[in-house]
Amino acid sequence: MRAAAVHDLSGFGKCSLTVVIPILSTMGIQVCPVPTAVLSTHTGEFENYKFIDLTSYLTDYINHWKSLNLHFDCIYTGFLGSPKQAEIISDFIKYFKEDNQLVVIDPVLGDDGKLYSSIDNNMVKEMEKLIEYADIITPNPTEACILTGENYKEGKLTIENAKEYLSKLSLLGPSNVIITSIADRTNKKIGWVAAYDKKTNSFWKTSYKKVEVNYPGTGDIFTSVLTGSLLNGYSIPASMDIAAKFVSYCIKITMAHGYPIRDGVFLEKALDKLLTTPQSFNYEAF
Repeated sequence: MRAAAVHDLSGFGKCSLTVVIPILSTMGIQVCPVPTAVLSTHTGEFENYKFIDLTSYLTDYINHWKSLNLHFDCIYTGFLGSPKQAEIISDFIKYFKEDNQLVVIDPVLGDDGKLYSSIDNNMVKEMEKLIEYADIITPNPTEACILTGENYKEGKLTIENAKEYLSKLSLLGPSNVIITSIADRTNKKIGWVAAYDKKTNSFWKTSYKKVEVNYPGTGDIFTSVLTGSLLNGYSIPASMDIAAKFVSYCIKITMAHGYPIRDGVFLEKALDKLLTTPQSFNYEAF
């Protein structure tokens, strides 16, 4: 299996390509990076970070790949360095598209009710166009609100209204939508991940134990494990459950070691968990 991974590279702090590559490699998938930007650190809790936009290099980079007649079982995109990159990556997906290929787009736009510092409304518009080509998208609640034009509420998106958002997001093009980090209205210690398959009109959910701290990069970890599980033959609800459990496992290990929050999770101590075949799953229809 071979995946083209369209993500940024942050030199310090575990996120984007520094988690995508080890996770998918551990799961037996060759990762071919398409770097969209280079950052000295990730953008959370670090000041004065350096950001290099690689838009001007992307077309030549991809044209070389075209000349090599490469094949990809999966195209997996995350953070884009500029609105122009969405157009370039749309062309990349169309050119390399094959039957039975998996296209996963993590629409990295914002969190906690606001856009990330490097994202503007032009990027949002271009991201809406890009996800038309996706088989699966994996927004968090903030991104789900941004993409559907809904106001982000203080109580956040809850499992009770997840179906509405999942359905609206599917109208943008993807056949499958997964929303991460959904709040539970009755139990603040529980979080949910919910999925929708437009072709079968099926909804699934899986729960996990929430913690009080937010580690950067966990969204990238979730979607990477989800992607690897799908490529290894697991169903969407099973893959969603595997990914949610792995993120929880990473956080548990990280907290036990007293690892600094802004550094991300202690991924190196958790990767061997991905080599274990799941014995059971904890998802249900809703």
